[in-house]
Amino acid sequence: MLPFVGELIGTMILIVLGGGVVAGCVLKGSKAENGGWIVISMAWGLAVATAVYAVGSISGAHLNPAVTVGMALVGEFPWNEVQLYIIAQMIGAFIGATLVWLHYYPHWKETEDQGAKLAVFSTGPAISHTPSNYFSEVLGTFVLVLGLLAIGANEFTEGLNPLIVGFLIVVIGLSLGGTTGYAINPARDLGPRIAHFLLPIAGKGSSDWGYAWIPVIGPIIGGGLGALFYAAVFEGIVYSALWYFSAAFIAVLLLTIQIEKQKQLKAVPLDEKVIA
Repeated sequence: MLPFVGELIGTMILIVLGGGVVAGCVLKGSKAENGGWIVISMAWGLAVATAVYAVGSISGAHLNPAVTVGMALVGEFPWNEVQLYIIAQMIGAFIGATLVWLHYYPHWKETEDQGAKLAVFSTGPAISHTPSNYFSEVLGTFVLVLGLLAIGANEFTEGLNPLIVGFLIVVIGLSLGGTTGYAINPARDLGPRIAHFLLPIAGKGSSDWGYAWIPVIGPIIGGGLGALFYAAVFEGIVYSALWYFSAAFIAVLLLTIQIEKQKQLKAVPLDEKVIA
């Protein structure tokens, strides 16, 4: 099987199981309704482990553009294959989200909460605050890629490595995921968000494109920083890209601060603006 197909199928499995648990917990009439955050975090970790078991020997099971870019930055993956991997991941995520929609087909109509429906497909902030939301995605993905490289440097009993990776996802979700839903993966968020936009989901609302850039840009920068930090601290190799990604992180953070200021200004009633 080609690595392209492996990444596509692996990412599809990830979203079928990960998106599926969210659907089960938030859609009306599901037997898993109100399962809660621990159920969701545990299932996402097991979803990653399952996907890695399925295609790890075929493609390396990146399943995540942030991981692919991070590995390429430190010489662990060839740059000429990055684009194909990301395309495969996006297609797999879209297909996975579509399968979740079909699996829970009658439950969409029974669910009135449009935000809950969108949550099955993509992430969103618990509290909308652009700098904090961006930082959350950067930090979560930083820990993810740093953790993946650290796990890879250890020796485990044969076949145990994917399960350890799954536990890493669980602990990130439980510790850092409560702020934004921890996309930590551009394909995991953008592919299903496109599916939400295109599919005839009963009673769906906005796909929230205004927020969509955060779970794309944040993980790419965070994943790059995680890989470059690991190389610098644990391997003693300082890549010039470390400074570029650090500068990019700061530049985007400053941009998010300005965006948040503009949002707050627009939220001020007109009479208060006149008084001010």
